[in-house]
Amino acid sequence: MNATQLEKMHSGKGFIAALDQSGGSTPKALAIYGIPETSYHDEKEMFDLVHEMRTRIITNKHFNGERILGAILFLKTMERKIEGIPTADFLWEKKGVIPFLKIDKGLAPEEDGVRLMKNIPTIDDELKEAVTYHIFGTKERSVILSADKKGIKKIVEQQFEIAKKVVSYGLVPIIEPEVDIHIADKAEAEVILKDELIKYAKKLPESSKVMFKLSLPTIDGFYTELESLPCCVRVVALSGGYSREEANIILARNPGVIASFSRALAEGLKANMTDKEFSDTLENSIEAIYEASVK
Repeated sequence: MNATQLEKMHSGKGFIAALDQSGGSTPKALAIYGIPETSYHDEKEMFDLVHEMRTRIITNKHFNGERILGAILFLKTMERKIEGIPTADFLWEKKGVIPFLKIDKGLAPEEDGVRLMKNIPTIDDELKEAVTYHIFGTKERSVILSADKKGIKKIVEQQFEIAKKVVSYGLVPIIEPEVDIHIADKAEAEVILKDELIKYAKKLPESSKVMFKLSLPTIDGFYTELESLPCCVRVVALSGGYSREEANIILARNPGVIASFSRALAEGLKANMTDKEFSDTLENSIEAIYEASVK
Protein backbone atom coordinates (compact mmCIF):
# COMPACT_ATOMS: atom_id res chain seq x y z
CA MET A 1 0.00 0.00 0.00
CA ASN A 2 1.40 3.36 -1.04
CA ALA A 3 1.40 5.62 2.04
CA THR A 4 1.30 8.83 -0.04
CA GLN A 5 -1.72 7.58 -1.96
CA LEU A 6 -3.42 6.43 1.24
CA GLU A 7 -3.06 9.85 2.84
CA LYS A 8 -4.30 11.60 -0.30
CA MET A 9 -7.33 9.33 -0.55
CA HIS A 10 -8.14 9.77 3.13
CA SER A 11 -7.67 13.52 3.44
CA GLY A 12 -7.48 15.01 -0.05
CA LYS A 13 -10.11 17.22 -1.65
CA GLY A 14 -11.75 15.87 -4.79
CA PHE A 15 -13.64 12.87 -6.09
CA ILE A 16 -13.18 9.52 -7.81
CA ALA A 17 -13.78 9.12 -11.54
CA ALA A 18 -15.39 5.76 -12.34
CA LEU A 19 -14.07 4.74 -15.77
CA ASP A 20 -14.77 1.05 -15.30
CA GLN A 21 -17.53 0.08 -17.74
CA SER A 22 -16.82 -3.54 -18.63
CA GLY A 23 -18.02 -5.97 -21.32
CA GLY A 24 -21.73 -5.77 -20.53
CA SER A 25 -21.98 -2.01 -20.06
CA THR A 26 -19.48 -0.89 -22.70
CA PRO A 27 -21.94 -0.80 -25.66
CA LYS A 28 -24.26 1.48 -23.69
CA ALA A 29 -21.38 3.75 -22.63
CA LEU A 30 -20.20 4.00 -26.23
CA ALA A 31 -23.73 4.68 -27.48
CA ILE A 32 -24.14 7.56 -25.01
CA TYR A 33 -20.77 8.85 -26.25
CA GLY A 34 -22.16 8.81 -29.79
CA ILE A 35 -20.68 5.56 -31.11
CA PRO A 36 -23.44 3.07 -32.06
CA GLU A 37 -22.96 -0.71 -32.11
CA THR A 38 -22.85 -0.59 -35.91
CA SER A 39 -19.48 1.20 -35.62
CA TYR A 40 -17.64 -1.93 -34.49
CA HIS A 41 -17.70 -5.57 -35.54
CA ASP A 42 -16.30 -7.48 -32.59
CA GLU A 43 -15.22 -7.20 -28.97
CA LYS A 44 -11.68 -6.13 -29.84
CA GLU A 45 -12.90 -3.16 -31.89
CA MET A 46 -15.35 -2.27 -29.13
CA PHE A 47 -12.65 -2.21 -26.47
CA ASP A 48 -10.32 -0.26 -28.77
CA LEU A 49 -13.01 2.41 -29.09
CA VAL A 50 -13.75 2.58 -25.37
CA HIS A 51 -10.02 2.83 -24.63
CA GLU A 52 -9.84 5.77 -27.05
CA MET A 53 -12.72 7.39 -25.17
CA ARG A 54 -11.07 6.87 -21.78
CA THR A 55 -7.71 8.03 -23.11
CA ARG A 56 -9.33 11.22 -24.39
CA ILE A 57 -10.75 11.85 -20.92
CA ILE A 58 -7.63 10.94 -18.94
CA THR A 59 -5.18 12.90 -21.11
CA ASN A 60 -7.32 16.04 -21.01
CA LYS A 61 -5.65 18.91 -19.15
CA HIS A 62 -8.61 19.23 -16.75
CA PHE A 63 -8.35 15.58 -15.66
CA ASN A 64 -5.73 15.71 -12.91
CA GLY A 65 -5.07 15.18 -9.22
CA GLU A 66 -6.00 18.72 -8.24
CA ARG A 67 -9.70 17.82 -8.27
CA ILE A 68 -9.73 14.08 -9.03
CA LEU A 69 -8.37 11.86 -6.27
CA GLY A 70 -8.73 8.51 -8.00
CA ALA A 71 -9.95 6.66 -11.08
CA ILE A 72 -11.51 3.20 -11.27
CA LEU A 73 -10.39 1.10 -14.23
CA PHE A 74 -11.68 -1.99 -15.99
CA LEU A 75 -9.17 -4.89 -16.28
CA LYS A 76 -8.55 -4.33 -20.00
CA THR A 77 -7.92 -0.63 -19.38
CA MET A 78 -5.37 -1.47 -16.68
CA GLU A 79 -3.61 -3.82 -19.07
CA ARG A 80 -3.37 -1.18 -21.82
CA LYS A 81 -1.18 1.89 -22.13
CA ILE A 82 -1.71 5.62 -22.51
CA GLU A 83 1.02 7.46 -24.41
CA GLY A 84 3.21 4.37 -24.07
CA ILE A 85 2.82 4.13 -20.28
CA PRO A 86 0.67 1.54 -18.43
CA THR A 87 -2.62 3.24 -17.59
CA ALA A 88 -2.27 3.05 -13.80
CA ASP A 89 1.27 4.47 -13.92
CA PHE A 90 0.13 7.23 -16.29
CA LEU A 91 -2.65 8.17 -13.87
CA TRP A 92 -0.38 8.42 -10.85
CA GLU A 93 2.93 9.59 -12.35
CA LYS A 94 1.57 12.04 -14.93
CA LYS A 95 -1.74 13.10 -13.37
CA GLY A 96 -1.47 12.51 -9.61
CA VAL A 97 -4.62 10.35 -9.75
CA ILE A 98 -4.80 7.15 -7.67
CA PRO A 99 -5.65 4.01 -9.72
CA PHE A 100 -8.29 1.44 -8.70
CA LEU A 101 -9.38 -1.77 -10.45
CA LYS A 102 -12.92 -3.08 -10.81
CA ILE A 103 -12.78 -6.81 -10.00
CA ASP A 104 -16.43 -7.93 -9.86
CA LYS A 105 -17.75 -9.99 -12.79
CA GLY A 106 -21.35 -8.85 -12.75
CA LEU A 107 -24.40 -9.78 -10.70
CA ALA A 108 -26.06 -13.07 -9.82
CA PRO A 109 -29.86 -13.41 -10.23
CA GLU A 110 -32.00 -11.76 -7.56
CA GLU A 111 -32.55 -13.74 -4.37
CA ASP A 112 -33.85 -12.46 -1.00
CA GLY A 113 -34.18 -8.99 -2.47
CA VAL A 114 -30.52 -8.65 -3.47
CA ARG A 115 -28.20 -9.46 -6.34
CA LEU A 116 -24.92 -10.78 -5.03
CA MET A 117 -21.72 -10.65 -7.04
CA LYS A 118 -21.10 -13.59 -9.33
CA ASN A 119 -18.21 -15.78 -8.26
CA ILE A 120 -14.79 -14.41 -9.19
CA PRO A 121 -12.79 -17.58 -9.97
CA THR A 122 -9.75 -15.60 -11.14
CA ILE A 123 -9.64 -13.25 -8.15
CA ASP A 124 -6.17 -14.26 -6.91
CA ASP A 125 -4.65 -13.95 -10.37
CA GLU A 126 -6.26 -10.54 -10.88
CA LEU A 127 -5.15 -9.24 -7.49
CA LYS A 128 -1.58 -10.40 -8.16
CA GLU A 129 -1.75 -8.65 -11.53
CA ALA A 130 -3.16 -5.51 -9.90
CA VAL A 131 -0.17 -5.38 -7.57
CA THR A 132 2.26 -5.65 -10.49
CA TYR A 133 0.44 -2.81 -12.27
CA HIS A 134 0.72 -0.58 -9.16
CA ILE A 135 -3.01 -0.48 -8.42
CA PHE A 136 -3.97 1.08 -5.08
CA GLY A 137 -7.34 -0.57 -4.51
CA THR A 138 -10.27 -2.47 -6.00
CA LYS A 139 -13.99 -1.99 -6.51
CA GLU A 140 -16.64 -4.68 -6.22
CA ARG A 141 -20.36 -3.99 -6.75
CA SER A 142 -23.54 -5.79 -5.68
CA VAL A 143 -27.11 -4.47 -5.56
CA ILE A 144 -29.91 -4.26 -2.99
CA LEU A 145 -33.45 -4.31 -4.38
CA SER A 146 -35.50 -4.41 -1.18
CA ALA A 147 -35.22 -3.94 2.58
CA ASP A 148 -34.82 -7.67 3.17
CA LYS A 149 -32.69 -8.28 6.28
CA LYS A 150 -31.63 -11.75 5.21
CA GLY A 151 -30.57 -10.60 1.77
CA ILE A 152 -28.74 -7.50 2.98
CA LYS A 153 -26.85 -9.55 5.57
CA LYS A 154 -25.76 -11.90 2.77
CA ILE A 155 -24.62 -9.06 0.56
CA VAL A 156 -22.54 -7.44 3.32
CA GLU A 157 -21.05 -10.79 4.29
CA GLN A 158 -19.96 -11.41 0.69
CA GLN A 159 -18.55 -7.90 0.37
CA PHE A 160 -16.40 -8.30 3.47
CA GLU A 161 -15.20 -11.77 2.47
CA ILE A 162 -13.85 -10.32 -0.75
CA ALA A 163 -12.57 -7.22 1.04
CA LYS A 164 -10.44 -9.38 3.35
CA LYS A 165 -8.96 -11.15 0.34
CA VAL A 166 -8.14 -7.79 -1.29
CA VAL A 167 -6.55 -6.48 1.90
CA SER A 168 -4.35 -9.59 2.06
CA TYR A 169 -2.69 -8.38 -1.17
CA GLY A 170 -1.95 -4.97 0.32
CA LEU A 171 -4.77 -3.27 -1.60
CA VAL A 172 -7.68 -1.13 -0.41
CA PRO A 173 -11.11 -2.52 -1.33
CA ILE A 174 -14.06 -0.28 -2.19
CA ILE A 175 -17.05 -2.08 -0.70
CA GLU A 176 -20.04 -1.26 -2.93
CA PRO A 177 -23.46 -2.63 -1.91
CA GLU A 178 -25.57 -0.29 -4.05
CA VAL A 179 -29.15 0.37 -2.94
CA ASP A 180 -31.36 0.79 -6.02
CA ILE A 181 -32.60 4.39 -5.82
CA HIS A 182 -35.98 3.47 -7.33
CA ILE A 183 -37.18 0.98 -4.70
CA ALA A 184 -40.09 1.99 -2.43
CA ASP A 185 -38.29 0.95 0.79
CA LYS A 186 -34.93 2.58 0.02
CA ALA A 187 -34.72 4.35 3.40
CA GLU A 188 -35.45 1.12 5.30
CA ALA A 189 -32.85 -0.76 3.25
CA GLU A 190 -30.25 1.90 4.07
CA VAL A 191 -30.89 1.52 7.81
CA ILE A 192 -30.38 -2.25 7.65
CA LEU A 193 -27.33 -1.85 5.41
CA LYS A 194 -25.59 0.69 7.63
CA ASP A 195 -26.09 -1.47 10.72
CA GLU A 196 -24.60 -4.49 8.95
CA LEU A 197 -21.68 -2.52 7.51
CA ILE A 198 -20.77 -1.16 10.94
CA LYS A 199 -21.06 -4.60 12.53
CA TYR A 200 -18.73 -6.24 10.01
CA ALA A 201 -16.33 -3.29 9.85
CA LYS A 202 -15.79 -3.41 13.61
CA LYS A 203 -14.60 -7.02 13.28
CA LEU A 204 -11.76 -6.07 10.93
CA PRO A 205 -8.19 -5.91 12.27
CA GLU A 206 -7.09 -2.36 13.03
CA SER A 207 -4.54 -2.46 10.21
CA SER A 208 -7.18 -3.23 7.56
CA LYS A 209 -8.25 -0.27 5.43
CA VAL A 210 -11.44 -0.20 3.34
CA MET A 211 -13.63 2.30 1.53
CA PHE A 212 -17.40 2.35 1.15
CA LYS A 213 -19.17 3.25 -2.09
CA LEU A 214 -22.87 3.75 -1.43
CA SER A 215 -25.99 5.16 -3.02
CA LEU A 216 -26.76 8.76 -2.14
CA PRO A 217 -28.75 8.43 1.11
CA THR A 218 -32.39 9.31 1.70
CA ILE A 219 -31.46 11.07 4.95
CA ASP A 220 -28.73 13.70 4.70
CA GLY A 221 -25.59 12.85 6.68
CA PHE A 222 -26.72 9.25 7.11
CA TYR A 223 -23.26 7.72 6.62
CA THR A 224 -21.29 9.91 9.03
CA GLU A 225 -20.86 6.96 11.42
CA LEU A 226 -19.04 4.99 8.73
CA GLU A 227 -16.56 7.81 8.19
CA SER A 228 -15.47 7.63 11.83
CA LEU A 229 -14.67 3.90 11.77
CA PRO A 230 -10.91 3.19 12.22
CA CYS A 231 -10.85 1.02 9.09
CA CYS A 232 -12.55 3.61 6.85
CA VAL A 233 -10.36 5.48 4.38
CA ARG A 234 -13.28 7.28 2.68
CA VAL A 235 -17.00 7.10 2.00
CA VAL A 236 -17.87 7.77 -1.63
CA ALA A 237 -21.21 7.99 -3.41
CA LEU A 238 -22.38 6.60 -6.73
CA SER A 239 -24.78 8.59 -8.89
CA GLY A 240 -27.04 5.54 -9.24
CA GLY A 241 -29.29 6.80 -12.01
CA TYR A 242 -29.60 10.43 -10.93
CA SER A 243 -28.60 13.08 -13.45
CA ARG A 244 -25.34 14.84 -12.64
CA GLU A 245 -27.26 17.91 -11.44
CA GLU A 246 -29.53 15.88 -9.14
CA ALA A 247 -26.63 13.81 -7.82
CA ASN A 248 -24.54 16.89 -7.07
CA ILE A 249 -27.38 18.57 -5.16
CA ILE A 250 -27.84 15.53 -2.89
CA LEU A 251 -24.08 14.97 -2.54
CA ALA A 252 -23.55 18.56 -1.39
CA ARG A 253 -25.95 17.89 1.50
CA ASN A 254 -23.70 15.05 2.75
CA PRO A 255 -20.47 16.57 4.10
CA GLY A 256 -17.57 14.12 4.20
CA VAL A 257 -18.94 12.00 1.36
CA ILE A 258 -17.30 12.47 -2.04
CA ALA A 259 -18.45 11.46 -5.51
CA SER A 260 -17.49 8.35 -7.44
CA PHE A 261 -19.50 9.01 -10.58
CA SER A 262 -19.38 7.18 -13.91
CA ARG A 263 -22.25 8.10 -16.20
CA ALA A 264 -22.68 11.46 -14.46
CA LEU A 265 -19.02 12.32 -15.08
CA ALA A 266 -19.19 11.53 -18.81
CA GLU A 267 -22.61 13.16 -19.25
CA GLY A 268 -22.61 15.34 -22.36
CA LEU A 269 -19.30 14.08 -23.81
CA LYS A 270 -19.55 13.07 -27.48
CA ALA A 271 -17.09 11.46 -29.86
CA ASN A 272 -17.71 14.05 -32.59
CA MET A 273 -16.97 17.05 -30.37
CA THR A 274 -14.05 19.30 -31.24
CA ASP A 275 -11.20 19.17 -28.74
CA LYS A 276 -12.33 22.50 -27.30
CA GLU A 277 -15.97 21.41 -26.98
CA PHE A 278 -14.89 18.16 -25.33
CA SER A 279 -12.49 19.92 -22.97
CA ASP A 280 -15.02 22.59 -21.97
CA THR A 281 -17.74 20.00 -21.31
CA LEU A 282 -15.39 17.83 -19.25
CA GLU A 283 -14.19 20.86 -17.28
CA ASN A 284 -17.75 21.85 -16.40
CA SER A 285 -18.51 18.30 -15.28
CA ILE A 286 -15.34 17.98 -13.18
CA GLU A 287 -15.84 21.37 -11.53
CA ALA A 288 -19.49 20.70 -10.65
CA ILE A 289 -18.74 17.28 -9.15
CA TYR A 290 -15.69 18.63 -7.31
CA GLU A 291 -17.66 21.47 -5.74
CA ALA A 292 -20.38 19.08 -4.57
CA SER A 293 -17.73 16.75 -3.12
CA VAL A 294 -15.90 19.34 -1.06
CA LYS A 295 -18.93 21.07 0.50
